[in-house]
Amino acid sequence: MEIVEREARSTREALAQLTDARVDAGLDRVVELLSERAQGILVANAADLEAADVDEGARDRLRLDEGRLNAIADGVRATRALPPLERDVRTWTLENGLVVSERLIPVGVVGANFEARPNVAVDIATQVLKSGNAVVLRTGSAALRTVTELVDTVLRPALGDAVGLVRTPGHDGAEALVSLPELIPLVILRGSGASTAALARRAAEHGVRALAHAEGGGVLYAHAAADPVKLEQLVQASLDRLGVCNRLNLALADTAELAEAIASLCAELGIAVEDQLPPSREWASEPGRVKTITLRRVGGVDEAVRVANEQTSGLAAAIVTEDGVAAERFLDGYRGTAAFWNAPTRFADGFELLGTPETGISVDRFPGPRGPVTYRDLCLRQYRVVGDGSQRR
Repeated sequence: MEIVEREARSTREALAQLTDARVDAGLDRVVELLSERAQGILVANAADLEAADVDEGARDRLRLDEGRLNAIADGVRATRALPPLERDVRTWTLENGLVVSERLIPVGVVGANFEARPNVAVDIATQVLKSGNAVVLRTGSAALRTVTELVDTVLRPALGDAVGLVRTPGHDGAEALVSLPELIPLVILRGSGASTAALARRAAEHGVRALAHAEGGGVLYAHAAADPVKLEQLVQASLDRLGVCNRLNLALADTAELAEAIASLCAELGIAVEDQLPPSREWASEPGRVKTITLRRVGGVDEAVRVANEQTSGLAAAIVTEDGVAAERFLDGYRGTAAFWNAPTRFADGFELLGTPETGISVDRFPGPRGPVTYRDLCLRQYRVVGDGSQRR
């Protein structure tokens, strides 16, 4: 707790220096340092990989190479190119002469807990600082060497003390991060379902708002009017990476022929097929079962929508069909964060849809940031009221 408090207080003191111009200059420097310090980052990552006892999907998420470092840099460039937040949303005058302005103000210090994905450290830190907030990062032991190298040789040299890091490998650091509402009122949670859900509950108990990305998994519904060629393309495109939250997790098929086609395609890709899916189970986070999907028959659009809404995380669902009426019914009925027609759920991603790296995907079922969360979502609404001294209730 003391370690996290110290990091939070240090980053909070740096808030006054977070002007839009300074942050943008810092993002330019992050891009430069990612290239200059690449060798040290890759050495640290190799050490993490050697020490990691994780499944294939987690190892893929942990691994960095030159291409992935370049992709991280591209994400930072995209963030740098985004306009600063428009803090003044709207202004109006009441009948009594009071001038009211709706504004967006920073939260202050934002915490971020994530597992073995070193790129997330850069994605989240740059988005949080672009929003005018400071950040305290915490990752699991599997990625700690790599993330420490990124923070100490790239992020802090470029962006200063507004980037903090919990440098202890134990889970106690994550629990402390979600237990300090006065210092860290908002925490972004990314990781495997059970542990992230437990942290979200702990955050709620302590009065900390959590944007939790605990469960993922994309749905692909093969409607009776599906084009076989498009179905094949979508299955392949949805399984190009297995250790990611937006890949194909649950396939639904109207007919036995479509189900057989999906099973055959999966066999060619080396993917096992299950016929039962416990609610919200995400195969991408199942050790030893990463190369798995669930395949189930349904009796039409209404049942497909019901299953997607009630038995999955609500991350994303797609329909493949040439029937426009059926597609509209599916899109209108689905209540998840992203709905697709003849397109793979792999595009349920902030960078792909919004042109900026995301801090995570919120699957909350109440108003607030939902879907890919970016710098625009990390603000508080404030009303500014100006009078002339004569107004009374």
